[in-house]
Amino acid sequence: MAQVEATTERIIAADAETVFDALADYKEVRGKVLTGHFSEYEVREGGDGEGTLVHWKLQATSKRVRDCLLEVTEPTEGQLIEKDRNSSLVTTWTVTPAGEGKSKAVVSTVWNGAGGIGGFFEKTFAPKGLGRIYDELLQNLAAEVEK
Repeated sequence: MAQVEATTERIIAADAETVFDALADYKEVRGKVLTGHFSEYEVREGGDGEGTLVHWKLQATSKRVRDCLLEVTEPTEGQLIEKDRNSSLVTTWTVTPAGEGKSKAVVSTVWNGAGGIGGFFEKTFAPKGLGRIYDELLQNLAAEVEK
């Protein structure tokens, strides 16, 4: 099993604190900025950053649906980590200042991929597909915080 990684970033015209607070708001904001690839969104515990337990299904392709139950931690300032209880999937969100009134939001997801030929295709194509999904999500986040 090889580790698979997908990373996407975006400069957002809002300060880092505003962007981070929006990302960490699983009760109100996060559900609004998810793309059509996400379904069955439900906050099960908490709802604001550290200590949140959130569920969703992620449909990355027409045949691949991942049932995610994510525990949220905030190990350092400006960083959220979502660890899936159902798999090896870990998503790290990092928000840093990027000049006056701007911030850089980076999302990076890693997981243990399949072995063999299936693993080759997963490692080759999954990062691009997930990158497109997260690029759209970051675009939605930017639209939400730049209002």
